[in-house]
Amino acid sequence: MAWTEHRLDPDRSRRRLQLLAELAGAKSVREREHPRRARADRLRELIATRRRLAS
Repeated sequence: MAWTEHRLDPDRSRRRLQLLAELAGAKSVREREHPRRARADRLRELIATRRRLAS
């Protein structure tokens, strides 16, 4: 299926940006409260990315 660019209506776009900002804020709070867990999550993500690129 080919990727087609959709124009989002302004209200939907605003809600999407607000949700992404809230998710980023929650992630930063989680990383401040649990730095060891955040490091482990980043390491796991890097390993998974490397495996995807290698295969």
